Amino acid sequence: MRLPRADAGTLTSATDIGTLKYDLGTLMPLSFPNQSRSYDATRRAVRFWGHDSAMEASFFVTEDALKQIQPNAHLDEVSLLGAFDANRDLIYAAAAKVYARGRKGSYELSSTDF
Repeated sequence: MRLPRADAGTLTSATDIGTLKYDLGTLMPLSFPNQSRSYDATRRAVRFWGHDSAMEASFFVTEDALKQIQPNAHLDEVSLLGAFDANRDLIYAAAAKVYARGRKGSYELSSTDF
């Protein structure tokens, strides 16, 4: 399923995407106050973190997903981190949707999440 691009009006900021609902109706705020991200060569993905209250969640956005949202990106660390930075709002919105599906140890965003 292809998710619609987040429009500027749906995000309050790049680090706070508001409140999402689980299927069970539970409200869950997810924010991204930590702007850190790193390239994980083993997973071939950019890692970043989100926060739900005091809980920290690890997210990985794959090379394929970054290449899909920024087709001119090269598959090297500098280019992939740049693609991540240029598309933070879109990536954070997709991460929130993946997170709302249910809690896990970590979350992988693939090209099907965009």
